[in-house]
Amino acid sequence: MSEGIFALLAALPIALIFILMAGLRQPATRAMPLAFLLTLLLAVFVWNTHWNWIAAASLNGVVIAIKILLIVFGALTLLFTLRESGAIAVINRYFTSISPDKRVQAIIITWLFGSFLEGAAGFGTPAAIAAPLLLSLGFPALAAVMVALIANSTAVSFGAVGTPTLIGIGATLNLPGVEASLAGADLTYAEFIHQVGVWSAIQHAIPGIFVPAIMMGMLTRFFGKNKSFREGLKIFPFAIFAGLAFMVPYVLVAVFMGPEFPSVIGGLTGLLIVVPAARAGFLIPKKSWEFPERSAWEKHWTGNISMDAAQPGKKNMSLGMAWLPYVLIGVLLVLTRIRTLPLNSWLMSVKLQVTQVFGSGVNIDFDPLYNPGIIPFMLISLLAALLYGMSRQQISVAWGEAIQRIKGPAIALVFAVPMVRLMMQSGNNPGDIAGMPVMMASYMSDVFQGAWPFVSPFVGALGSFIAGSNAVSNMLFSLFQYSVAEQTGLSRIIIVSLQNVGGSLGNMIAVHNIIAACATVGLVGVEGIILKRNAIPLLILAAMAGVVGLFLSYVILPGLF
Repeated sequence: MSEGIFALLAALPIALIFILMAGLRQPATRAMPLAFLLTLLLAVFVWNTHWNWIAAASLNGVVIAIKILLIVFGALTLLFTLRESGAIAVINRYFTSISPDKRVQAIIITWLFGSFLEGAAGFGTPAAIAAPLLLSLGFPALAAVMVALIANSTAVSFGAVGTPTLIGIGATLNLPGVEASLAGADLTYAEFIHQVGVWSAIQHAIPGIFVPAIMMGMLTRFFGKNKSFREGLKIFPFAIFAGLAFMVPYVLVAVFMGPEFPSVIGGLTGLLIVVPAARAGFLIPKKSWEFPERSAWEKHWTGNISMDAAQPGKKNMSLGMAWLPYVLIGVLLVLTRIRTLPLNSWLMSVKLQVTQVFGSGVNIDFDPLYNPGIIPFMLISLLAALLYGMSRQQISVAWGEAIQRIKGPAIALVFAVPMVRLMMQSGNNPGDIAGMPVMMASYMSDVFQGAWPFVSPFVGALGSFIAGSNAVSNMLFSLFQYSVAEQTGLSRIIIVSLQNVGGSLGNMIAVHNIIAACATVGLVGVEGIILKRNAIPLLILAAMAGVVGLFLSYVILPGLF
């Protein structure tokens, strides 16, 4: 069987997901079990994957799904705790006081605050917090998820204190052959990874500046009264300003400090610049933009979570007290993610681990205290209940509703993540046939060859779509991208950086990110709509990155290692 046929067969589960969710608007609870079944059949009858690897990969997928569900559950408990206490009403008034314009609110919460959260924690945390916040401000649930996922893109290359770059690429390419090539170029491995971080940030720069503007065009086109991109373009100057306020410090930190803090410092710096500017009305149109009357909302815009601000919480709560849980979350996320601090090693020392599952090479591990769903989300939810003096009934309502909301997403994720892990491990077969993701990427490299810098970010995005993580996409494809660059004489630093850029952009269409974000606002059965709509900004931004990559590879830096 030819490589092209294998690549076509490997793409079938992905095509099925797009057809069912984006084309036929089937819910993820129906699409993901079918996609998993198709992947299983391909692994058994086409790839002839060893049964112990199939079982181990599937079990590992279930464990990862549980990790994701803990994050979602923790985000929901925090959301409902703040709602029941009345803190959400205070936060709403604060954001409205900055600007009543929903476009401005979306940029500040998802692009700046969300990027800070991505830099501190990653792993779905930004959308899990930003989407419910937007919901509480009167956004339709569907709009909240769409913009939260679009915004959670550029920051992802340096999410969780640099994990996709330092671990996703750094651990994957740490091979004798790579180090020998670096030695021949008078580069250390640490310098190589630093340069990958630098060029990832630089190649993010142009697409990144435009993310808020594209996000606003999507918001007004699909959720405005007039369904017009123009209403998004009216805030174009402010959106570009917000893009620059994040991207400039983001690039500078990557160049001078390394991959750990570009997103954290970029997000915080952006907030310090943009919030006062928004209060002063800088570059904001005089006419505020608002959603149409709720009675005119389309049926699929709303979820089953009520965010009525009129809760029986404290009526005289201060703004500082209302924001305190989020401040504590930000502090704890940073303190627990810096690898040189003792708190990080202490949390990670509590580990459940099984190695060589079913005699395969698959290892399953679970760090319960390091999961952001438990620390800080659930921990801060309990602490907030004490700080706010909530009654036992209010606490029971908050946690009980979180349990109810998690049931639907659990079904989808328990099939979605094992499907991904099975695709990744399908290469463990007696015929030494490359695994499904590598087979697809390899075929693409044969087809596009000299145009590879343009295609490279799309491969990274494909990895994130499949795996739901830029770090995992980098683990899947970094060595492949490095090898393509080596064989074609292109800069290995530039091509691997483009993989990192594409993986972060692909985050906005990763299926289990969509499922998880929908769960935080009570949306069911609309995952396909978000997938189809978010594919638009993904294609635009990945194409931008590809053009930058071509220019750097062939014009500016053809001799870069």
